Amino acid sequence: MTKNLILLGLPGAGKGTQAEKIIADYPMVHISTGDIFRANMKEETELGQKAKAFMDAGNLVPDEITNAMVADRLSQPDVVENGFMLDGYPRNEEQAKFLDQFLAEKNDKVSATLYFEVPDQVLVDRLMNRGRADDTKDVIAHRLEVNKKANLPLVDYYENHGVLHTIDGNGELDRIYADVKSILNALD
Repeated sequence: MTKNLILLGLPGAGKGTQAEKIIADYPMVHISTGDIFRANMKEETELGQKAKAFMDAGNLVPDEITNAMVADRLSQPDVVENGFMLDGYPRNEEQAKFLDQFLAEKNDKVSATLYFEVPDQVLVDRLMNRGRADDTKDVIAHRLEVNKKANLPLVDYYENHGVLHTIDGNGELDRIYADVKSILNALD
């Protein structure tokens, strides 16, 4: 049976690093919302043009457009055959509900949601070390607060649906990945 994963965690929690390790060992397709947006805009699809208009105006792309792009990507043969790992979607509870309904219509579901939990101070330190010019401590602290407001309701949502696995994302990369693998291997 295919595995369908969602990765959750604040900026700097290590989702990207763990995603690379997961993809190397498991056949699922790594889907980032950013990649979907870029592909739709490059191909000038109807959805891509709509999304671009919102982004060009500095606005968030509405859920209905994001959901439609994700649904289209999840319907493609490579994903249907191998399952998926979503990073950056869902971003809110409405998107999570849409995803559950979309999958249920295909007799499928989210297998597991991996939430990488890291202390705030560690996140700040990691983000400061990434060296983006706009990354002051104040900017990073604000970004973390904004992301917490978005992430924490999703953590609760998936916990209530019995698929949340909280992983201590602070520490040695191999130990963190060993925790990830034990969860994924238990899904079989």
